[in-house]
Amino acid sequence: MGQPDLKHKVIVISGAGGRLGRRLVEAFAGEGAQVAAIVRHEGAPHPANLPGVRFFTADLSGEADAERCFAEIRAAFGGIDVLIHAVGTWNMKPLLETRLEDWEGLMRVNLTTAFLCFREAARAMQGRGGRLIGFAAGQGVDQGRRQQAAYAASKAGVARLVEAVAAEYAGQGISAYAIAPSTILVGGEEEQKGVKAEDLIDLCMYLCSPAGEALNGKTIRAYGTAG
Repeated sequence: MGQPDLKHKVIVISGAGGRLGRRLVEAFAGEGAQVAAIVRHEGAPHPANLPGVRFFTADLSGEADAERCFAEIRAAFGGIDVLIHAVGTWNMKPLLETRLEDWEGLMRVNLTTAFLCFREAARAMQGRGGRLIGFAAGQGVDQGRRQQAAYAASKAGVARLVEAVAAEYAGQGISAYAIAPSTILVGGEEEQKGVKAEDLIDLCMYLCSPAGEALNGKTIRAYGTAG
């Protein structure tokens, strides 16, 4: 895939303390982008001493905290060109053992954070355009799996959010996408099936390129060797 020109572009990466998020920060900073990396709390693990990277702290499941964080990013960088929303969590429980707090917790982390980040990033993209990238999952876009009712529902919501946002901003320069990975392989896994983190990063890079516009509103299934 051809690499887009990201020099001086402002890339917001939420979930920057996660295994995929940290790699996204490193990769986009390496392309010369200005990266606003959001972590949940002070002391969260993240790449240190990278040129062009500034870290922001927020609980993105809370409206006030999300609004404050994106206001700080806009003040620091003047605007936002790309959001890559890499916040997410997973849980597996039988339906009869799934408590309301389990359900609401997964919705809050996987779906509410996506809604709030998409909304605030789109607000910052008014008049300049931009790209909104979220992460769904095979359980949400193709078929739910046993003992994963809450997770599958939350990830299905991400795909529908992307479609709705893409339709709303069609023709206004703001595009939205979902990437649906299988198990994300970050290195060191022995004979485990899934998709390499590096391949997901390449997909994000591609969606930031001019050619990525053709996929506006689409969910990209990235299952790797999962079959």
